[in-house]
Amino acid sequence: MKKFFVLLLLVLPAVLLTVNTGSSPFAFATEDELDEELVDVETEDAAVVADETEPEDEPETTKSPDADTFLLFTRPLHAVGSQLDLPAGYPVEFLVGFTNKGEFEDFIVESVEASFRYSMDFNYFIQNFSAVAYNREVKPGHEATVSYSFLPSESFAGRPFGLNIALNYRDGRGNQFSEAVFNETVQITEIDEGLDGETFFLYVFLAAIVILLLVLGQQFLGSYGKRKRTTTTARKVVETGTTNTKDVDYEWIPSETLKQMQNSPKGGKASPKQSPRQRKAKQGLQSSN
Repeated sequence: MKKFFVLLLLVLPAVLLTVNTGSSPFAFATEDELDEELVDVETEDAAVVADETEPEDEPETTKSPDADTFLLFTRPLHAVGSQLDLPAGYPVEFLVGFTNKGEFEDFIVESVEASFRYSMDFNYFIQNFSAVAYNREVKPGHEATVSYSFLPSESFAGRPFGLNIALNYRDGRGNQFSEAVFNETVQITEIDEGLDGETFFLYVFLAAIVILLLVLGQQFLGSYGKRKRTTTTARKVVETGTTNTKDVDYEWIPSETLKQMQNSPKGGKASPKQSPRQRKAKQGLQSSN
């Protein structure tokens, strides 16, 4: 009986799952297919969203068919077809030309403005520069040129940015136009100066070390020379004279003086050496006398 209940407990869940799903117990395969379908749907939605956002990368511009514009960089010089490099911390100057190709309407050049944009999304502003107002009237068939300059920050050195230069103008009927005369990616470069603050202080530090070594060397040489001079003067020069009496010539000395030198107690040092017999004979003569 117990075995029957155990078998029933094992078989009953499988039977219930089969009845509820209407298929085999391995129903998880259908769930996997549903998951794949959901993933595909999400991917399609993401692609649709991406397609919708792509046109927003470029800023909106408007241009009149009766107007023509051109741009010329004067500082730094820029060759058409190459990437523009702007030096950080130095002014950038350019000219914007405007031509009225119409026959009846006048145009008024209102202002020029520039801005740095994020290079991957030109709708994201990094820095806006001041807009310069001109309000210059251009007759049909005439041209006008305006100048503009800005200063890239030194903190932007070594990074690419999108540079957008817009020319704002209107026609005689009051229609406003904003044309992007330049809308490209530029590179902000850092110019190496000849001598900066760090290099200057490094040279000053090296010069101080050299001067210190020279002073120490002078002090050492001065003390060494003084010590050497003191040792030389401390030595006394003693003249010993002639120590070998055989080389002394006594013939030119008078006999009386020679006898006095021999008889004097100090003269014996300078007298020639005598044998013991001569000394005894000399002492005998002195006693007889």
